[in-house]
Amino acid sequence: MEKGKQKNLLHSGIYGDTSMGSERVEMRKRQMQVHQEAAASVLQARHRMGNTPTNASNACCFCWCCCCSCSCLTVRSEDETIQRSTFERRTEGTNNCEESPKPTLEDARSWPMSFEKVMKSAAGRGCFRQFLRTEFSEENMMFWFACEELKKETNKTVVEEKVRQIYEDFISILSPKEVSLDSRVREVIHRNMLEPTSHTFNDAQQQIYTLMQRDSYPRYMNSTAYTDLLKSLEEPPPEP
Repeated sequence: MEKGKQKNLLHSGIYGDTSMGSERVEMRKRQMQVHQEAAASVLQARHRMGNTPTNASNACCFCWCCCCSCSCLTVRSEDETIQRSTFERRTEGTNNCEESPKPTLEDARSWPMSFEKVMKSAAGRGCFRQFLRTEFSEENMMFWFACEELKKETNKTVVEEKVRQIYEDFISILSPKEVSLDSRVREVIHRNMLEPTSHTFNDAQQQIYTLMQRDSYPRYMNSTAYTDLLKSLEEPPPEP
C-alpha cells in the first residue's frame, strides 16, 4: 500500500514538473520570438543604411538572456560601450528633487493646475520623479525623458544607437525597467524599428505620459511629499 502511494506521488511530481517545464519553454519561445522580430527589424534598417555589423548573422541586439547563442553582449566594441555609458548618464536626468533646480513657491503652487505644468518645469519633473521612485514606477519618467532626448538628435548613427538603447532599457520584456505598453503600441514600435528615427517611440511616449497623468499625478498632488514641499517653500528663510 505504501509503495503504491509513493509511486503515485512520484508519478504526480514528474508530470507536474513536466507541465511546468512546458509552460516555461513556451513562454521562452514567445519571448525569443518577440526579440528576434525586433532584432531583425534593426538589422534590416542597418543593412539599408550600409551599417550592418560584422556579427550580423549572430546578432540579437535586444537579447538580455545569457542562454542563447547571440553574441551581442560579448562582442560590442569599446566605442559602443562608451556610447552606452554616456547615454545612460544622460538618460538618468534628474535623480532626485535636490539634484534638479529647486522649485519656487509660485512654480510649485501651479502644479495642481495641470500635469503639463509639472512636466514643463525641470524642478517639477525632478520632484515628481522622486515621488514615482517611492511608487516603484520611476521608469515611466526615465522613459519619457529618454524619448525627449532622442527627439533632439539629428545624427542617424546616434539616433539608431539611442533607439536600440531605449528599446533594451524600457521596451524589452526582459528589462527590469520595462514600461507598461499595450500590444498595439508594441506593434507600432516594431514597425518603426524598420526605419529608426528620432520619433520611433512617439506613440509609446504618449501612452506613458497619459498613464502618469491619470494615475500617478493625482496621487502626487494629494501626497505628503507635495504638501511638505509647499510647507518648506512657504517657511521664511532663517535669519543670518
